[in-house]
Amino acid sequence: MTHYRISEAARLVGVSDDTIRRWVADGILPLDHDDAGRQIVPGAALAAHAKTLGGSTAEVGDVQRSARNRFVGLVTKVEIEGLMAQVELQCGPHRVVSLMSSEAARELKLEVGSTGVAVVKATMVIVETDKEPQP
Repeated sequence: MTHYRISEAARLVGVSDDTIRRWVADGILPLDHDDAGRQIVPGAALAAHAKTLGGSTAEVGDVQRSARNRFVGLVTKVEIEGLMAQVELQCGPHRVVSLMSSEAARELKLEVGSTGVAVVKATMVIVETDKEPQP
């Protein structure tokens, strides 16, 4: 079974180490110890809790969407050239890049420092993992 140290678990779900410790203290996450006596969180329990953090609905105001993957972020780059624009958002630890028409970028009034939501709907998603599973 996969386990994560507290700092790794925090990084994976985008919270602080202290938040993971609070979740353990509140009984939200179980805590084990590895062979060296270090505190570890079971990967399956972390994954189950992570699912609750993401929400299950794609409703936003009066609009429903089929896309579930919404990343709120800060616009860090807007590059408009000809008919196309490249817009970059920093959504927590994730950098999301969107290519759109320059008309759309102008209509949305996208500028560095403004907020935006990247909505991702893909028919193909590539998942990578380490060569060797973690203990």
